[in-house]
Parts: sequence; C-alpha cells; structure tokens
Amino acid sequence: MGDLPLNINIQEPRWDQSTFLGRARHFFTVTDPRNLLLSGKQLEASRNIVQNYRAGVVTPGLTEDQLWRAKYVYDSAFHPDTGEKVVLIGRMSAQVPMNMTITGCMLTFYRKTPTMVFWQWVNQSFNAIVNYSNRSGDAPITVQQLGTAYVSATTGAVATALGLKSLTKHLPPLVGRFVPFAAVAAANCINIPLMRQRELQVGIPVTDEAGQRLGHSVTAAKQGIFQVVVSRIGMAIPAMGEGKWDTNHSVVSVSPQRRPWLGAPLQVGLPVLFCCSSIHVTRLEPELRAQIQAQNPSIDVVYYNKGL
Repeated sequence: MGDLPLNINIQEPRWDQSTFLGRARHFFTVTDPRNLLLSGKQLEASRNIVQNYRAGVVTPGLTEDQLWRAKYVYDSAFHPDTGEKVVLIGRMSAQVPMNMTITGCMLTFYRKTPTMVFWQWVNQSFNAIVNYSNRSGDAPITVQQLGTAYVSATTGAVATALGLKSLTKHLPPLVGRFVPFAAVAAANCINIPLMRQRELQVGIPVTDEAGQRLGHSVTAAKQGIFQVVVSRIGMAIPAMGEGKWDTNHSVVSVSPQRRPWLGAPLQVGLPVLFCCSSIHVTRLEPELRAQIQAQNPSIDVVYYNKGL
C-alpha cells in the first residue's frame, strides 16, 4: 500500500518538451554540475531504482520526486543507448566547469603560438571525449577507429587555429581576439563528425513515440550531428564571441562581462534551442521508409537520440 504507480513515464523528460521552459528545466537538470560530486554508490543506487522501476519493481518507500531525481542522476552519468557509465569529464554535467575553464585559458593565452596550440589541443581533446561519450546509438567502434578519429580531429583543429592566427598576424589586435572562437567553431565542424563517423556509416536507431526501435538511419544521424555542431558553436558564443577587448582593454561589446552570471546559463541553455530529435518518415532512406510504412502505416514521425 502506498507504493508508486507504475504508469509514470520516466522514458520521457519530467517537463513538457513542447515548451522552451520545459526543455530548459530538463537540460539544466541533466547538466547540473553538482552531479559530478555524486559517489559511485549513489550513481549505482539511482541506476538500480530506474532499472527496477522500468522492470515493474518499485523500491519500497520511493516517492515520485525521488524517482525523478534518480532518473536524472542516471541520465547524467550513463549512456542512454549502451547503458555504460560515462567517464567523468565526458558527462554533460561537466560541460559548464570544463568549458568555462578551457575557454578562459584559450582567451588568455592566445597570443603566443605554443600556448595557443596547447590549449587548442586540450580543448579538442576534451571535445573528443565529450563527443564520443555522448554519441548516438550503440554501434561498436574499434580502438583503431577511435584513435584515427581523435588524431584527425585534434590535428585538424590545431591546424585551423594556426592557419587563422597566421592570417590575422598583420590585422588589428581586436581581430586576433576572435581567433579562438573562429578556431573552436571550425574545429567543431571537424571534431564532431570525425568522432561520430561510425554513426554516419551504419546510422543511428530510430524509434516510434513509445520507444520501440524501428531500424537504423544514416539520414537521422546526419541531421542529429548537424544539430549538435550548431549547438556547440552556439555554446561558445557567450564566452568567446562577445565581450572582446584589444590589448589596451578598450571594451567593444560587454554584455557577458557586465553580467558574468549569464555565461553558464547561456552555455547550457543555447543547446535547448536545437534539442529537436525527430524526423519525418518521408525524409528517411527509401528502404527504411518502406519498412516502416509496411509495418506501421500510421507512423508519420520517428524519434532518435541525437547525442549532445
């Protein structure tokens, strides 16, 4: 008596995802940096609560708020498709502290080539970990494929930064201040597709509204990776795209500097604008489209995990 009902849909976010506020509350909860402080025992306890509930077993004395808390702790630390625990700095809850630290260093040490190369390498190494940890689908990737993707992504990113720096060498110092942002934007276009190239080869799972897997789609993978690239570039804008000053510290655009507390919310909140993870059946590959229409003619839209 008093146990939770089994009809709470923890497959979906707690808040209405058709509204911006609902999406924002969902993403702020998943990316809460305090989740990094949770012990392995607490993470396992949350996983057990979630898996037991999905299997129809309610932990005695569990409240609805505790169930949702366990669901979001689970989502913050475990991959949604493979179920494996994500490495600490690869979790989305590490995005704000890690990105703010690395971004600050890139903006501070951009003048000298060795330090610029070092921090671009650190940034792209971190991005490679995040991109791999938050990839979509459960298709295996070999160590050789992972190593090739990492070397290609980081080399391309550093080469981009060096090329941009050389192009701006004889331009006003203000222009040079935008090199880190331009390098990050260009590098995201290289890093993310390379680290997730397996998805572009075999596709990612697409499901119906109830979460039943319908097949794998390369088209959905392309759309998802594009959305992630755009949102990652958007995440860099608050810290790197505005508030630039020259070597005499003459402020040009200062909105983040006057309101530094906006940096973290904007960095996490911007991806909410690109969190759509659905695609119309007519846009899928002909074979998959025919298969879905034959088995489920009433389905017009399918869903997928685009990664973060």
